[in-house]
Amino acid sequence: MLTALAQKIVSDSKPRGWILEPDAKLILREAGLAVPENRFAKTKADALQSAKALGYPLVAKVVSPTVLHKTEVKGVAVGIEDDRELEAVVARFSTIEGFAGVHLEQMAGGVELIVGAKIDNHFGPVILMGIGGTGVEIYQDVAIRMAPLAQADIQSMIVSLKGRKLLEGYRGGEAVNQAALTQTLLDFSKLVVDMQADIESIDLNPVLCSSDTCVVVDARIILPQ
Repeated sequence: MLTALAQKIVSDSKPRGWILEPDAKLILREAGLAVPENRFAKTKADALQSAKALGYPLVAKVVSPTVLHKTEVKGVAVGIEDDRELEAVVARFSTIEGFAGVHLEQMAGGVELIVGAKIDNHFGPVILMGIGGTGVEIYQDVAIRMAPLAQADIQSMIVSLKGRKLLEGYRGGEAVNQAALTQTLLDFSKLVVDMQADIESIDLNPVLCSSDTCVVVDARIILPQ
């Protein structure tokens, strides 16, 4: 069952056909998924005040109802270290079509995974999980299962990945917290089942998993047309 806030966000977003990232992060947080501490800033002054609360370094993303793929308009800046850099980023973002503000969030680290879902016309909600990041389309190392997921489904998905050694601590890297990854996928699966009548797809890429937790860094929720 979706919360009242999630239902309102979906309803308000239907004319656009997708949910703005700050709102998508709110839905995910309410569903129990971890997201970076973040703030939405409409102006440069708001951004500087938000940065003071969050602390540097920061990630900044443009928020615009006309921009679905932020990287295509150079609407993402990572590793912002101080007020001067942030001011320059806000000034650049403000020239992007439909600029409504800046989504600021704390930096996160870990192994990059992709977690996603699509509502199939015949089978219903289908969950995808795999090695993520910018190389996801090159490696195509993913596992797919029908929702709702059980713990056994998640374990079989992990085992089937060619890149699973990255999750186990490859070449001295830290091993991913398997319990946190499992809980992330269970919570995501429940959310997808609850939202299946209202969405076309959800794309979380990347989800950064470390020895402590799994954090959803980027989220895109597409609504049916």
